[in-house]
Amino acid sequence: MTDDRLPKLAEIPAFAAYIAEGWDSPACTPPVEPGAAEAAAAHRTRLAAALPGTTAVVAAGRAPVRSNDTAYDFRVDSDFYWLTGCAVENAVAVVAGGEATLYLPAPARPGDQGFYADAAHGELWVGPSPSLAEWAGALGVGVRPLPEFAGPPGGALLAGPGWAEPSEELGRVLAELRMIKDGWETARLREAVDRTVEGFAAVLAEIPAAVAGGGERWLQGTFDRYARTHGNGPGYATIVGGGAHAPTLHWVRCDGPVVPGELLLLDMGVEVRGHYTADVTRTFPVSGAFSAAQRQVHDLVERAHRAGLAQVAPGRRFTDFHHAAMEVIARGLHDWGLLPVSVDEALSERGQHHRRYLVCGIGHHLGLDVHDCARSRPEAYHGAEMAPGMVLTVEPGLYFHAHDRTLPPELRGIGVRIEDDLLVTAGGAENLSAALPIDASGLENWSKERS
Repeated sequence: MTDDRLPKLAEIPAFAAYIAEGWDSPACTPPVEPGAAEAAAAHRTRLAAALPGTTAVVAAGRAPVRSNDTAYDFRVDSDFYWLTGCAVENAVAVVAGGEATLYLPAPARPGDQGFYADAAHGELWVGPSPSLAEWAGALGVGVRPLPEFAGPPGGALLAGPGWAEPSEELGRVLAELRMIKDGWETARLREAVDRTVEGFAAVLAEIPAAVAGGGERWLQGTFDRYARTHGNGPGYATIVGGGAHAPTLHWVRCDGPVVPGELLLLDMGVEVRGHYTADVTRTFPVSGAFSAAQRQVHDLVERAHRAGLAQVAPGRRFTDFHHAAMEVIARGLHDWGLLPVSVDEALSERGQHHRRYLVCGIGHHLGLDVHDCARSRPEAYHGAEMAPGMVLTVEPGLYFHAHDRTLPPELRGIGVRIEDDLLVTAGGAENLSAALPIDASGLENWSKERS
């Protein structure tokens, strides 16, 4: 009887001895963004001031399983990155008094069995990796091998994925600290927005190919390829909604056609290699010109958007831009005869009839996460005043579903959203995505220049 099993290389001494010999040591610089280590050190100082005497243990996380033994791409936990500037899978940071010790998986190099046997860390599988000493030098912190991490010390607060009992307090404090971006962070967000605007141009240039048969998925793939080339990738699932798909708020399936005469809602953001993301939306006419009904809807959303933008400034309530935009939407819908009640009743807490066509919120913090700072207290988020250093989105829209019988036929299937990314400054706000037009005519011209 023959043995059809393949030999186990790790059990063959001759193979193990031979594969350990004859390798150069290629240089491998830790992939740390310029300024990230210094920014992380300042962030740790802020955490120490917010939670004096506390030890925080934060996990970087690991890539989720896609299927069987394959995984999605790894994306580091945002709190971990904010405190360390490091993006290494399975790493753990112990942070106390503004100082940090990182526990990282060591690379498996020639002479280690893992060099050829460990698909997660063996250099024959993943390529040359920096040493722990190189990581320490690049990050300016102590770095130890991961097996030396004996578990969180007593009384430590836990954050990041994988812990059975993460600390709500630590998660809240980190979220609220991350609301105010420093100069390094705002520079990353400017870069993310600039790359995203370029990505919009790349998508518009591909509209003819999408119309010819590539459809929504061709455009989604175009942006995702651009984002991956010029950053880490998209900061969230790219939304490409053509025609009747545009009113679906998170249309990430992107399996429909792109049809002349219809609208194309694009909600897209590049996450740069510093891990900060943009979040921008525009709605373009596929044929290059809005129809009368499409322009009517877009013009109302534009008025609501401009009303919201005007309310973004330090000292104003975070909800001010929401209320300003909603009032414009409600009055416009009432003028069109689409509300069964008065504007005042619709805007009241007992009404909200206008929200039938706009059920989502119309703005959020932006940063390392597209919906940044989500674990903050309500009074520190929606109930707070805006302050310099905050970065947020304003994104009103109207979503008229094709199967909504409250609408006249000419409005059914029209979805429009306008979304910009704003930096709150000492004197007001800066629209980081202002390179993209807001008005219908401007979008028509911008589209024709690039498609």
